[in-house]
Amino acid sequence: MLVEPGRVCIKKFGRDAGSRAVIVSVGKDGYVNIVTAKRQKERKCNTKHLEFINEVVDPKNKEQINKILGIAAQPARKK
Repeated sequence: MLVEPGRVCIKKFGRDAGSRAVIVSVGKDGYVNIVTAKRQKERKCNTKHLEFINEVVDPKNKEQINKILGIAAQPARKK
C-alpha cells in the first residue's frame, strides 16, 4: 500500500516542491498529514501532490524522520 504512515515521498507542488516528506497519518478523502524539512509542523496535504518513494520509516520516531529529511539534531535547551 503506497499511502501509509511512515511512507517517504517527494512534494510535487507548493512551497515545498522538490523536497522530501514523511506521511505521519492518513486522513479522509485522499488527504494525509505530512512533515517536511522546510516546514516541520504537521499539516494536511493532498495525495495527488506527492510522489511516493519505496522507503518507510517509523512515523512516531522523530530521530528517524529527522534523519531521512536531513534535519540536524537540535541541542537540548538549558533550563
